[in-house]
Amino acid sequence: MGQLVIPSGSKVYIDTVVAIYSVEWNAEYFELLQPLWLKFQSEEIELISSELILMETLVLPVKNEDSLLINAYEELLLSEPMQLIPIDQSILRRAANLRATNSIKTPDAIHAATAMSVNCDLFITNDKGFRNLDNLPVVILSEVLAS
Repeated sequence: MGQLVIPSGSKVYIDTVVAIYSVEWNAEYFELLQPLWLKFQSEEIELISSELILMETLVLPVKNEDSLLINAYEELLLSEPMQLIPIDQSILRRAANLRATNSIKTPDAIHAATAMSVNCDLFITNDKGFRNLDNLPVVILSEVLAS
């Protein structure tokens, strides 16, 4: 099993799947993500995502009326140290450009555009479709796990 290396002082963008794996204790990825959360808790790194992550993580818990899971996601994502970037017109324009020039879906384009807008040092995901985007320092969790 590989190890997730996150330099102190990094601005780390997390894709929705990172929050899901962590909050829902995904057996395959939970341990791999522990260094991320330890560095976040000790304020060695900044964690950033789009406000879109809130909607994406809450869909199934809301559908299943799972108030414990809803609260867990909101506690994590709405905590003061977590930085959720608003989706503004400049991000939407950049996302449109990414969609026009790459084969990515709208939510992914919004995440990528948001990460680029804050000049993140790492973009952690498990979606290999992000790998082909220029100026996005992507870390694919399944590849780290396999290394």
